[in-house]
Amino acid sequence: MKRQRIWGAVGALVVLVAVGGLFGYQQLRQAGSDGPQGGPVELPSTQGEFSLSQLEDDQLAVLFFGYTHCPDVCPMSMAVMRQVMQGLDEEQRRRVVPLLVSLDPERDTLERLAEYVGYFGDNFIGATGSQAQLEELAARYGIIWRRVETPDSAMEYTIDHSSSLYLVDRDGTILQRVLYSPTPHSLRAALEQELGG
Repeated sequence: MKRQRIWGAVGALVVLVAVGGLFGYQQLRQAGSDGPQGGPVELPSTQGEFSLSQLEDDQLAVLFFGYTHCPDVCPMSMAVMRQVMQGLDEEQRRRVVPLLVSLDPERDTLERLAEYVGYFGDNFIGATGSQAQLEELAARYGIIWRRVETPDSAMEYTIDHSSSLYLVDRDGTILQRVLYSPTPHSLRAALEQELGG
C-alpha cells in the first residue's frame, strides 16, 4: 500500500513536470514567433535630438541597449562595434551609425554618455530617455531588462539586460539581429551583407 502511494505520487509529479514543460515550451514559441517589432527611435542623444528618420536612405544604425556602468557585456559589445567599424572602408563607415541606448537614465546623463561612447569612436552616438520612453522602446525591440539592487556594492545597482545588436534602417525596420559575441565575426558578416560587400 505504501509502495503504491509512492508510485502514485511519482506519477503525479511526472505528469506535472511534463505539463509544465509543455506550457513553458509553448510560451517560448509564442514569444519567439512574435519577435522584436522594431520601429522608430527618437531620443535625446549626445548629438542633439536623435531620430532614425534622420538617417539617409543608404544608411543603417547598429542599435545596442546597455548602460555605461555595465561591467562586461556592454564594453565588449562596444569594442566589437569599434573593431568592425575600423575594418570598413570610408564609404561603408559613412553608411553605419553605431547607437547605444542607455537603460540607466538615472546615472547615464548625456554628458556621461558622450564621454563613454567617445572612447569607442567619434561617430558613436549615445542616447537615453525617460523610464516610460525606454520601456516602450525596449518592448518593441524585444529587450528584457531589470534593475538589480546591489546594496553591498559601490554601484548600488546593476541592470540585467538582453545583449543583441540590431541592424535597423531609417524606418526602424530590423534588418538583422546579431546575437552577443565577444568576437567581431557575426557583426562583420551581417554588415557586409546589408552593405552589399
